[in-house]
Amino acid sequence: MSSFNKVVLMGNLTRDPEIRVTGGGMPVGSFSLAINNNRGKAGEEKDDVSYIDCVTFGKQADFVRDYLSKGMPILVEGRLQQNRWEQEGQKRSKVEVIVQTLTFVGPPKRSGGGHSDQGGRSQDSYPDPGSGSGFQVPESDIPF
Repeated sequence: MSSFNKVVLMGNLTRDPEIRVTGGGMPVGSFSLAINNNRGKAGEEKDDVSYIDCVTFGKQADFVRDYLSKGMPILVEGRLQQNRWEQEGQKRSKVEVIVQTLTFVGPPKRSGGGHSDQGGRSQDSYPDPGSGSGFQVPESDIPF
């Protein structure tokens, strides 16, 4: 029997993406999505928020660094991966989404003329979200 591992999430970035570079020179981007889930009876609905960590690699990590910022709504498609390690004698684990496709789902947040990130690009200059544009990373660029 074979397995199937695919996830599709839509939410808002909880923070600006963090970028690091591996020893082999590959950029790795990470960010967290807030996913709102309404639950409860009509009129008594409660927001239940899930915070999901996402990871990107290569050119997609550069794209994330250049075009995404806290609060932006995006849609990601990818696969789940569980990382396991031991810390201070305790076994730990964490599930992350390895992003394969990323799509803008709303206009950029604008606060008085756009803001410039560390890459020097204006937040207002990313690809037109209305075009359905997104960024898909080739499977060969994911290191595992």
